[in-house]
Amino acid sequence: MSDLRTAMRFNASARLTPANALTLARIVLAPVLFLLIFEAEDTRGASWPVFTLGVLLALTDHYDGQLARRHGTTRSGAFLDPLADKVVVIGAMVCLVMVDRYWWVPVALITAREVAITAMRAHYARSGMAIPARTSAKYKTLIQGIALLVAVIPLLEHTEMPAVVALWIAVGLTLWSGWQYVRDGSNATTTSGSLH
Repeated sequence: MSDLRTAMRFNASARLTPANALTLARIVLAPVLFLLIFEAEDTRGASWPVFTLGVLLALTDHYDGQLARRHGTTRSGAFLDPLADKVVVIGAMVCLVMVDRYWWVPVALITAREVAITAMRAHYARSGMAIPARTSAKYKTLIQGIALLVAVIPLLEHTEMPAVVALWIAVGLTLWSGWQYVRDGSNATTTSGSLH
C-alpha cells in the first residue's frame, strides 16, 4: 500500500491529478447549480435539488483537499481550488440576490474582498513574493458554504433570520481573513525591503 501511495505522488508542476479532476468537476457543475437556483425562483432559490447539489459541491471541495495532501500539492491545484471556490460561492450568491433571497450589500462585500485579495496575491506573486494561504481562509470558505446551504434548504424557505444571520457571519469572517492577507502582504513587503 505504501508503494502504491508513493507511485501516486505528483510533483508540483503536475496538472492531471485526481485532486484537480475533482476541482474541475466543481467548476463544471457550478452553472448547473446556478440554473437550479433560477428554476426555483418561486421559492427564492430554495429546493432540494439545489441543496443536494450544494452539498455535493462542498464534498468535492473537502475531498480534493484530502487527495492533494495524500498525492502531493501542485501549483495548478493551488490556483484551481480557490478559483473553483470563488466561482461556486460568488456565482451562487449573485443568483440568490437575483431571486430575492439575499440582499445585495453583503454579497457585494464578499465579492469585493475576494476580488481584491486575489488581485493582491497575484500582484505579490508577480513580484516574486508568495502570500501563503491562511487557515482562516479555509474556515471562511466553509462558513460561506454553510450560509449558502442555509439559504437554499426548503425547510427554512419561509424564515428569513437563519439565512440573514449565516450570511452576515460569512461576511464578517470573509473580511477578517481579508484583513489578515493585507497584513501578511504588508509584512512581506517590509521584510523584502529590509533584505535589500
